[in-house]
Amino acid sequence: DFRFPQVFRSNLALDHRFASGWRATLELLWGQDVNGVYYINANMPAPDNVFAGPDSRVRWVGDRCPTVDPDGAGPIPPQFTGTQTNRINCAVTSAIVLKNQNVGRTYNSAISLERQFTNGLYVKGATAYGTATNTVDAGSIAFGSWNNNQHSGDPNNPGIGNAAGYQGRRHFLVASYTKNFTGLGNTVISTFIESFTLGTSSYVFGGDLNGDGGTSNDLIYVHRDQTEMNFAPIMSGATTLFTAAQQAAAWDAYINQDPHLSTRRGTYAMRGGLILPNVTRMDVAVSQDISRLIGGQRNALQLRFDILNFTNMLNSDWGLSQRVINNQPLIATAPLADGRARYTMRVINGQLMNKTFQKNAGVNDVWRMQLGLRYSFN
Repeated sequence: DFRFPQVFRSNLALDHRFASGWRATLELLWGQDVNGVYYINANMPAPDNVFAGPDSRVRWVGDRCPTVDPDGAGPIPPQFTGTQTNRINCAVTSAIVLKNQNVGRTYNSAISLERQFTNGLYVKGATAYGTATNTVDAGSIAFGSWNNNQHSGDPNNPGIGNAAGYQGRRHFLVASYTKNFTGLGNTVISTFIESFTLGTSSYVFGGDLNGDGGTSNDLIYVHRDQTEMNFAPIMSGATTLFTAAQQAAAWDAYINQDPHLSTRRGTYAMRGGLILPNVTRMDVAVSQDISRLIGGQRNALQLRFDILNFTNMLNSDWGLSQRVINNQPLIATAPLADGRARYTMRVINGQLMNKTFQKNAGVNDVWRMQLGLRYSFN
Protein backbone atom coordinates (compact mmCIF):
# COMPACT_ATOMS: atom_id res chain seq x y z
CA ASP A 1 0.00 0.00 0.00
CA PHE A 2 3.00 2.33 -0.21
CA ARG A 3 2.28 5.58 -2.02
CA PHE A 4 4.84 7.75 -3.70
CA PRO A 5 5.65 10.90 -1.70
CA GLN A 6 3.22 13.79 -1.93
CA VAL A 7 3.52 17.20 -0.30
CA PHE A 8 0.93 19.94 0.06
CA ARG A 9 2.46 23.42 -0.15
CA SER A 10 0.94 26.85 0.12
CA ASN A 11 2.31 30.37 0.25
CA LEU A 12 1.17 33.88 0.87
CA ALA A 13 3.08 36.92 -0.34
CA LEU A 14 2.49 40.65 0.00
CA ASP A 15 4.36 43.47 -1.76
CA HIS A 16 3.86 47.12 -1.00
CA ARG A 17 5.57 50.13 -2.53
CA PHE A 18 5.59 53.22 -0.35
CA ALA A 19 5.35 56.74 -1.72
CA SER A 20 8.91 57.36 -0.57
CA GLY A 21 10.19 54.67 -2.97
CA TRP A 22 10.75 51.90 -0.44
CA ARG A 23 9.29 48.50 -1.25
CA ALA A 24 8.46 45.91 1.41
CA THR A 25 7.83 42.20 0.83
CA LEU A 26 6.37 39.64 3.21
CA GLU A 27 6.30 35.92 2.40
CA LEU A 28 4.89 32.97 4.33
CA LEU A 29 5.37 29.39 3.11
CA TRP A 30 3.94 26.26 4.69
CA GLY A 31 4.20 22.62 3.67
CA GLN A 32 2.67 19.40 4.98
CA ASP A 33 3.41 15.78 4.08
CA VAL A 34 0.43 14.08 2.51
CA ASN A 35 2.32 10.85 1.86
CA GLY A 36 5.64 11.21 3.62
CA VAL A 37 8.20 8.41 3.84
CA TYR A 38 9.55 6.48 6.79
CA TYR A 39 10.94 3.01 7.32
CA ILE A 40 10.41 0.01 9.55
CA ASN A 41 12.45 -3.15 9.91
CA ALA A 42 9.84 -5.89 9.63
CA ASN A 43 12.35 -8.33 11.15
CA MET A 44 12.70 -6.24 14.32
CA PRO A 45 10.80 -7.79 17.23
CA ALA A 46 9.03 -5.71 19.85
CA PRO A 47 11.34 -4.64 22.71
CA ASP A 48 11.48 -7.09 25.59
CA ASN A 49 12.76 -4.85 28.36
CA VAL A 50 13.21 -1.27 29.55
CA PHE A 51 16.03 0.47 31.37
CA ALA A 52 15.58 1.25 35.02
CA GLY A 53 16.04 4.76 36.32
CA PRO A 54 15.22 8.13 34.74
CA ASP A 55 16.36 6.96 31.29
CA SER A 56 13.65 4.34 30.92
CA ARG A 57 13.82 3.76 27.18
CA VAL A 58 12.99 0.35 25.72
CA ARG A 59 15.65 -2.36 25.26
CA TRP A 60 16.31 -5.54 23.34
CA VAL A 61 18.17 -7.98 25.62
CA GLY A 62 17.03 -11.57 25.05
CA ASP A 63 19.17 -13.73 22.74
CA ARG A 64 16.67 -14.73 20.06
CA CYS A 65 19.18 -16.53 17.87
CA PRO A 66 21.43 -18.76 20.00
CA THR A 67 24.32 -20.45 18.26
CA VAL A 68 22.91 -23.48 16.41
CA ASP A 69 23.74 -25.59 13.40
CA PRO A 70 20.48 -25.44 11.43
CA ASP A 71 21.14 -28.51 9.27
CA GLY A 72 23.58 -30.35 11.53
CA ALA A 73 26.15 -30.53 8.78
CA GLY A 74 28.25 -27.47 9.68
CA PRO A 75 29.88 -25.07 9.30
CA ILE A 76 27.53 -22.79 11.20
CA PRO A 77 26.36 -19.84 9.04
CA PRO A 78 27.27 -16.39 10.41
CA GLN A 79 23.64 -15.49 11.03
CA PHE A 80 23.36 -18.38 13.52
CA THR A 81 26.37 -17.40 15.63
CA GLY A 82 26.79 -14.87 18.39
CA THR A 83 24.07 -13.03 20.25
CA GLN A 84 21.17 -11.59 18.28
CA THR A 85 18.61 -9.65 20.29
CA ASN A 86 16.91 -7.86 17.43
CA ARG A 87 15.68 -10.46 14.93
CA ILE A 88 12.44 -12.33 14.45
CA ASN A 89 13.79 -14.59 11.72
CA CYS A 90 17.38 -15.48 12.58
CA ALA A 91 18.25 -16.21 8.96
CA VAL A 92 17.32 -12.68 7.89
CA THR A 93 19.51 -9.75 8.83
CA SER A 94 16.85 -7.11 8.21
CA ALA A 95 13.73 -6.56 6.14
CA ILE A 96 13.26 -2.84 5.56
CA VAL A 97 9.79 -1.72 4.50
CA LEU A 98 8.90 1.72 3.17
CA LYS A 99 5.75 3.15 4.73
CA ASN A 100 3.82 6.41 4.66
CA GLN A 101 3.25 9.01 7.36
CA ASN A 102 1.82 12.51 7.14
CA VAL A 103 3.58 14.20 10.07
CA GLY A 104 6.37 16.08 8.26
CA ARG A 105 5.99 19.86 8.10
CA THR A 106 7.89 22.90 6.85
CA TYR A 107 7.42 26.55 7.65
CA ASN A 108 9.28 29.55 6.27
CA SER A 109 8.77 33.27 6.69
CA ALA A 110 10.69 36.18 5.18
CA ILE A 111 10.45 39.93 5.14
CA SER A 112 12.53 42.32 3.05
CA LEU A 113 12.85 46.04 2.49
CA GLU A 114 14.58 47.66 -0.50
CA ARG A 115 14.97 50.93 -2.35
CA GLN A 116 16.67 52.21 -5.47
CA PHE A 117 17.74 55.82 -4.94
CA THR A 118 18.06 58.29 -7.81
CA ASN A 119 21.71 59.02 -7.01
CA GLY A 120 22.78 55.45 -7.85
CA LEU A 121 22.52 53.96 -4.36
CA TYR A 122 20.63 50.70 -3.92
CA VAL A 123 19.98 48.97 -0.58
CA LYS A 124 18.09 45.84 0.39
CA GLY A 125 17.77 44.07 3.72
CA ALA A 126 15.94 40.87 4.60
CA THR A 127 15.42 38.43 7.41
CA ALA A 128 14.03 34.91 7.21
CA TYR A 129 13.27 32.02 9.51
CA GLY A 130 12.37 28.47 8.60
CA THR A 131 11.80 25.09 10.24
CA ALA A 132 11.35 21.58 8.90
CA THR A 133 10.42 18.42 10.80
CA ASN A 134 9.98 14.79 9.81
CA THR A 135 10.52 11.25 11.07
CA VAL A 136 13.49 10.38 8.85
CA ASP A 137 15.75 11.99 6.26
CA ALA A 138 15.48 9.36 3.58
CA GLY A 139 18.66 8.45 1.71
CA SER A 140 19.45 6.22 -1.25
CA ILE A 141 19.74 3.00 0.79
CA ALA A 142 16.75 1.83 2.81
CA PHE A 143 18.69 0.02 5.53
CA GLY A 144 21.02 2.96 6.17
CA SER A 145 18.07 5.35 6.32
CA TRP A 146 16.43 3.20 8.98
CA ASN A 147 19.50 2.10 10.94
CA ASN A 148 21.11 5.54 11.16
CA ASN A 149 17.95 7.43 12.04
CA GLN A 150 18.33 8.87 15.55
CA HIS A 151 15.61 8.08 18.08
CA SER A 152 15.06 7.71 21.82
CA GLY A 153 12.97 4.53 21.80
CA ASP A 154 11.77 2.21 19.08
CA PRO A 155 13.54 2.64 15.70
CA ASN A 156 10.34 1.49 14.00
CA ASN A 157 8.54 4.46 15.55
CA PRO A 158 11.25 7.15 15.71
CA GLY A 159 9.10 10.21 16.39
CA ILE A 160 9.47 13.77 15.11
CA GLY A 161 12.74 15.67 14.83
CA ASN A 162 14.31 18.50 12.87
CA ALA A 163 14.83 17.56 9.23
CA ALA A 164 18.08 17.96 7.31
CA GLY A 165 16.40 20.82 5.45
CA TYR A 166 16.02 22.87 8.63
CA GLN A 167 16.72 26.45 7.55
CA GLY A 168 16.99 28.32 10.82
CA ARG A 169 17.67 32.04 10.70
CA ARG A 170 19.10 34.07 7.84
CA HIS A 171 19.69 37.80 7.62
CA PHE A 172 21.35 39.76 4.84
CA LEU A 173 22.04 43.30 3.73
CA VAL A 174 22.97 44.36 0.20
CA ALA A 175 24.22 47.80 -0.74
CA SER A 176 25.60 49.07 -4.03
CA TYR A 177 26.55 52.43 -5.45
CA THR A 178 26.75 53.07 -9.19
CA LYS A 179 28.31 56.16 -10.80
CA ASN A 180 30.30 57.07 -13.89
CA PHE A 181 33.37 58.59 -12.26
CA THR A 182 35.74 58.38 -15.25
CA GLY A 183 33.52 58.92 -18.28
CA LEU A 184 34.50 55.47 -19.56
CA GLY A 185 31.54 53.67 -18.00
CA ASN A 186 29.86 52.91 -14.71
CA THR A 187 31.78 52.08 -11.57
CA VAL A 188 29.88 49.87 -9.13
CA ILE A 189 30.90 49.45 -5.49
CA SER A 190 28.89 46.82 -3.65
CA THR A 191 28.81 44.82 -0.44
CA PHE A 192 26.87 41.78 0.74
CA ILE A 193 26.58 40.99 4.45
CA GLU A 194 24.97 37.71 5.48
CA SER A 195 24.34 35.82 8.71
CA PHE A 196 22.87 32.32 8.45
CA THR A 197 22.38 29.06 10.32
CA LEU A 198 24.95 26.56 9.14
CA GLY A 199 23.01 23.39 9.99
CA THR A 200 22.00 21.02 12.77
CA SER A 201 23.34 18.00 14.62
CA SER A 202 22.05 15.28 16.95
CA TYR A 203 23.51 14.05 20.23
CA VAL A 204 23.69 10.25 20.30
CA PHE A 205 25.46 7.59 22.34
CA GLY A 206 28.57 6.00 20.96
CA GLY A 207 27.85 2.28 20.60
CA ASP A 208 24.56 0.40 20.80
CA LEU A 209 22.95 1.41 24.10
CA ASN A 210 19.60 -0.35 23.73
CA GLY A 211 20.50 -3.44 21.69
CA ASP A 212 18.52 -2.52 18.57
CA GLY A 213 21.56 -3.11 16.34
CA GLY A 214 22.31 0.54 15.54
CA THR A 215 25.60 1.90 16.85
CA SER A 216 25.01 5.64 16.34
CA ASN A 217 21.27 6.15 16.57
CA ASP A 218 20.40 6.32 20.29
CA LEU A 219 19.65 9.89 21.34
CA ILE A 220 21.18 10.68 24.70
CA TYR A 221 19.19 11.25 27.86
CA VAL A 222 19.97 14.67 29.37
CA HIS A 223 20.29 14.26 33.12
CA ARG A 224 18.59 16.64 35.52
CA ASP A 225 21.62 16.58 37.82
CA GLN A 226 24.56 14.42 38.82
CA THR A 227 22.41 12.13 41.01
CA GLU A 228 20.84 10.66 37.83
CA MET A 229 24.19 9.83 36.23
CA ASN A 230 25.77 6.36 36.10
CA PHE A 231 29.32 6.70 34.80
CA ALA A 232 31.78 3.84 34.72
CA PRO A 233 35.41 4.68 35.55
CA ILE A 234 37.69 5.16 32.54
CA MET A 235 40.59 2.78 32.92
CA SER A 236 43.94 2.19 31.30
CA GLY A 237 44.90 -1.25 32.50
CA ALA A 238 44.81 -1.07 36.28
CA THR A 239 45.08 2.72 36.28
CA THR A 240 42.00 4.89 36.69
CA LEU A 241 42.21 7.80 34.26
CA PHE A 242 38.91 9.42 35.21
CA THR A 243 36.62 8.45 38.06
CA ALA A 244 32.83 8.32 37.82
CA ALA A 245 32.62 11.46 39.97
CA GLN A 246 35.01 13.37 37.70
CA GLN A 247 32.99 12.43 34.64
CA ALA A 248 29.69 13.37 36.31
CA ALA A 249 31.04 16.82 37.18
CA ALA A 250 32.42 17.28 33.66
CA TRP A 251 29.18 16.14 32.02
CA ASP A 252 27.10 18.42 34.21
CA ALA A 253 29.30 21.37 33.19
CA TYR A 254 29.10 20.33 29.54
CA ILE A 255 25.29 20.30 29.66
CA ASN A 256 25.25 23.78 31.17
CA GLN A 257 27.39 25.28 28.40
CA ASP A 258 25.55 23.57 25.52
CA PRO A 259 22.73 25.59 23.88
CA HIS A 260 20.56 22.51 23.26
CA LEU A 261 21.27 20.19 26.17
CA SER A 262 20.83 22.95 28.75
CA THR A 263 17.17 23.23 27.66
CA ARG A 264 16.50 19.46 27.67
CA ARG A 265 17.31 18.37 31.22
CA GLY A 266 15.11 15.49 32.32
CA THR A 267 14.28 14.41 28.77
CA TYR A 268 15.99 13.24 25.59
CA ALA A 269 18.05 15.22 23.11
CA MET A 270 16.08 16.02 19.98
CA ARG A 271 17.03 14.70 16.56
CA GLY A 272 18.54 17.69 14.78
CA GLY A 273 17.99 19.73 17.93
CA LEU A 274 21.51 21.14 18.22
CA ILE A 275 21.49 24.23 16.00
CA LEU A 276 24.95 25.29 14.84
CA PRO A 277 25.89 28.93 15.51
CA ASN A 278 25.14 31.47 12.81
CA VAL A 279 27.95 32.37 10.44
CA THR A 280 28.35 36.07 9.62
CA ARG A 281 30.36 37.13 6.58
CA MET A 282 30.74 40.16 4.33
CA ASP A 283 31.81 40.26 0.69
CA VAL A 284 32.86 43.44 -1.15
CA ALA A 285 33.24 44.04 -4.87
CA VAL A 286 34.28 46.83 -7.23
CA SER A 287 33.60 46.69 -10.97
CA GLN A 288 34.47 49.11 -13.76
CA ASP A 289 32.73 49.17 -17.14
CA ILE A 290 34.46 50.47 -20.25
CA SER A 291 31.98 50.99 -23.10
CA ARG A 292 32.59 51.91 -26.74
CA LEU A 293 30.58 52.02 -29.95
CA ILE A 294 32.20 49.75 -32.50
CA GLY A 295 30.53 49.49 -35.91
CA GLY A 296 27.48 51.18 -34.46
CA GLN A 297 27.15 48.53 -31.76
CA ARG A 298 27.85 49.00 -28.07
CA ASN A 299 30.71 46.85 -26.78
CA ALA A 300 31.62 46.74 -23.14
CA LEU A 301 34.57 45.49 -21.13
CA GLN A 302 34.10 44.98 -17.39
CA LEU A 303 36.88 44.63 -14.86
CA ARG A 304 35.80 43.22 -11.49
CA PHE A 305 37.61 42.84 -8.19
CA ASP A 306 36.08 40.77 -5.35
CA ILE A 307 37.12 40.06 -1.78
CA LEU A 308 35.09 37.15 -0.42
CA ASN A 309 34.71 36.89 3.35
CA PHE A 310 36.12 40.39 3.74
CA THR A 311 35.26 40.06 7.44
CA ASN A 312 38.08 37.54 7.84
CA MET A 313 40.49 39.92 6.13
CA LEU A 314 39.65 42.55 8.73
CA ASN A 315 40.06 40.15 11.64
CA SER A 316 41.22 36.52 11.51
CA ASP A 317 38.63 35.59 14.17
CA TRP A 318 35.72 36.93 12.09
CA GLY A 319 33.78 35.17 9.33
CA LEU A 320 34.50 31.70 10.71
CA SER A 321 32.01 28.87 10.85
CA GLN A 322 31.89 26.42 13.74
CA ARG A 323 31.35 22.69 13.94
CA VAL A 324 30.39 20.22 16.66
CA ILE A 325 33.55 18.69 18.10
CA ASN A 326 31.84 15.33 18.63
CA ASN A 327 28.13 14.50 18.70
CA GLN A 328 28.75 11.32 20.75
CA PRO A 329 29.92 12.69 24.10
CA LEU A 330 28.76 9.56 25.98
CA ILE A 331 29.89 6.03 25.11
CA ALA A 332 27.58 3.17 26.07
CA THR A 333 28.97 0.37 28.25
CA ALA A 334 27.36 -2.74 29.77
CA PRO A 335 24.29 -1.75 31.83
CA LEU A 336 24.40 -1.99 35.60
CA ALA A 337 23.06 -5.14 37.25
CA ASP A 338 19.90 -3.29 38.32
CA GLY A 339 19.12 -2.44 34.67
CA ARG A 340 20.23 1.19 34.64
CA ALA A 341 22.04 2.53 31.57
CA ARG A 342 25.80 3.03 32.03
CA TYR A 343 28.38 4.91 30.00
CA THR A 344 31.67 6.78 29.97
CA MET A 345 32.38 10.29 28.81
CA ARG A 346 34.42 10.81 25.68
CA VAL A 347 38.05 11.80 26.11
CA ILE A 348 39.67 14.07 23.51
CA ASN A 349 43.38 14.86 23.63
CA GLY A 350 43.63 13.38 27.10
CA GLN A 351 40.82 15.54 28.50
CA LEU A 352 37.12 15.02 29.10
CA MET A 353 35.02 16.96 26.59
CA ASN A 354 34.29 20.46 27.87
CA LYS A 355 32.78 22.44 24.98
CA THR A 356 30.41 21.90 22.08
CA PHE A 357 31.92 23.83 19.18
CA GLN A 358 35.24 24.62 17.64
CA LYS A 359 36.10 26.92 14.74
CA ASN A 360 36.45 25.53 11.24
CA ALA A 361 39.34 26.28 8.91
CA GLY A 362 37.89 25.49 5.48
CA VAL A 363 38.24 27.50 2.30
CA ASN A 364 35.02 29.42 3.04
CA ASP A 365 36.35 30.44 6.46
CA VAL A 366 39.27 32.47 5.12
CA TRP A 367 39.24 35.53 2.92
CA ARG A 368 39.82 35.13 -0.82
CA MET A 369 40.47 37.60 -3.59
CA GLN A 370 39.51 37.19 -7.20
CA LEU A 371 39.83 39.24 -10.38
CA GLY A 372 37.40 38.98 -13.27
CA LEU A 373 37.30 40.15 -16.86
CA ARG A 374 34.16 40.10 -18.99
CA TYR A 375 33.59 41.32 -22.56
CA SER A 376 30.04 41.91 -23.79
CA PHE A 377 29.20 41.93 -27.53
CA ASN A 378 26.00 43.83 -28.36
